Amino acid sequence: MATNFWASTHYKELLDQEEVDVVHNLDRERGITLEDFKLIKLQMTNYIARLAQNVKVRQRVVATAVTYMRRVYTRKSMTEYDPRLLAPSCLYLAAKSEESTVQARLLVFYIKKFYEKYRCEIKEILEMEMKILEALNYYLVVFHPYRALSQLVQDAGMSDATQLTWGLVNDTYKTDLILVHPPHLIGLACIYVASVLREKENTAWFEDLRVDMNVVKNIAMEILDFYDAHKMITDDRVNAAMHKLTIRT
Repeated sequence: MATNFWASTHYKELLDQEEVDVVHNLDRERGITLEDFKLIKLQMTNYIARLAQNVKVRQRVVATAVTYMRRVYTRKSMTEYDPRLLAPSCLYLAAKSEESTVQARLLVFYIKKFYEKYRCEIKEILEMEMKILEALNYYLVVFHPYRALSQLVQDAGMSDATQLTWGLVNDTYKTDLILVHPPHLIGLACIYVASVLREKENTAWFEDLRVDMNVVKNIAMEILDFYDAHKMITDDRVNAAMHKLTIRT
């Protein structure tokens, strides 16, 4: 596995936001809008996280699975790759790639037990796993902000905000930030948000890092914008978006 982000396929696969916010023609034919697209991805991100709690895998596996799911949808349509099957299949593959293997039958067991409307079979997960691998061009390496986060929080004199910062990073996976920005900048943006929330003056510390603070602040604004938008999301809006997946054209 690559240890240098700048030499990794993750870095080479970074996209512009405009490339991420593209609804496939097949999905548009079903009436899926860009807003629906984002809502469905958010719903599936939450689904992956809940399923991961049941099968007891680390947050890093969740983050990798969500990254796979979001990457796939920059290339494939939801019409072709049903999110309700893709999401657990991404978790299955991510658990392998992060060396926290989960048996497919265990995933299916919990899906049937808690998520009746998302039923699937072992064979379907295994078949979707192969499709995911092809869609990702077998590029499975994902770098996350977690790697250096604890040390950075400590260096910033923010040890008392470690949990807050970690939670902010977790929430970034409810957006497409990991597809657009290097993970260390996402981590720094979360520390910046935590600094603002805790009213901690960290300007000098950030300046010493010699990073582009305009980028860090822009990511921080995207995080805050997500929280504002999230307050407006209702079950009705999510259900309406999910319903469009079942429409036959």
